[in-house]
Amino acid sequence: MSVINDLQHLCILRLSALGDATHVVPVIRAIQDSRPEAKISWIIGKQENRLLSGLAGVEFIEFDKHGGWTSVKNLREALRDRRFDALFHMQVAARANLLSRMIRAPLRLGWDRARSRDFHQHFTRHSIAEVPFQHQVQGFLEFPRAIGVTVETPRWDLPISGKAHNWVGAQVPDEKPVLLISPCSSHELRNWRSDYYAEVADYAIRELGMQVVLSGGPGEGERRVAGEIEAAMKEPCTNLVGKDTLEQLKAMLKRADLVISPDSGPAHVASALGTPVIGLYAATWSRRSGPYNSLYLCVDRFREAARRYRKCEPEDLRWGTRIEEPGVMDLIQPEDVIRQMQTWKELREPG
Repeated sequence: MSVINDLQHLCILRLSALGDATHVVPVIRAIQDSRPEAKISWIIGKQENRLLSGLAGVEFIEFDKHGGWTSVKNLREALRDRRFDALFHMQVAARANLLSRMIRAPLRLGWDRARSRDFHQHFTRHSIAEVPFQHQVQGFLEFPRAIGVTVETPRWDLPISGKAHNWVGAQVPDEKPVLLISPCSSHELRNWRSDYYAEVADYAIRELGMQVVLSGGPGEGERRVAGEIEAAMKEPCTNLVGKDTLEQLKAMLKRADLVISPDSGPAHVASALGTPVIGLYAATWSRRSGPYNSLYLCVDRFREAARRYRKCEPEDLRWGTRIEEPGVMDLIQPEDVIRQMQTWKELREPG
């Protein structure tokens, strides 16, 4: 594929999820740094738009994934008279593939065959480079590289409103370091045990002098898990589950000194904001989808999970395989997380 030197208007198609939408931001930064005159339009999910709507220099075209045919018709109308120089088709799911047909662009760039599914390559004309065992952040950066943009180190610079920072200050006025626990993934079998979270939270308070904040969405499941953690703890914590907006969540993740989370959107947002994250990985592999800036802190038991549940080494599985089996996250023990908390503390201390 030839290098695109006259890129004037780029369309990005990536609807979800929060973590993957966060991975797109370095792509936008790379384009803005290399081609500052280029216009960027991003077809994005409703929740993801709320997370990233403050991003400068981007036109967001919102698609409500729960809006049925009305959302499809609205998108078709929004794109009816639009033409783009290039499409970065960054989502392989069937719905996104079908929606991509509405986007008119001579260059249609998608994922390589190894990372495709749902006939993704039938909806594109060119593919990014195939790089084995590549972290998703670097995988997304293969898109600008494919059109001649040189980029190695991802840059996010996520904006956060002053009002959100003020809200956080009112919730945690204490100057003690904050351990934020975001206990739930959108995939229940990626979640860790509530009593294990409680054990490491109590350790953080007693041994590390931290204050603990529980964070999560308003769903019944997340509220239940937060209640279980709080009930199992021997020390007090601040339970903000279901009480914040996505903008306030960004501010809280920025305020935190350390985050503990399974493979989830907040883990990736925290990493993008520069906050250290202890990622809990057994159902998925941190090598592919761990918090990019905190891979050294992850507790990763994916290799053990592959051996136990798939009778093979993880390298023998298709890249991106999930081992979402009952009990898989029990391969991670509280002492594993406490050990990483101690590592974080040692690295944080001067000298």
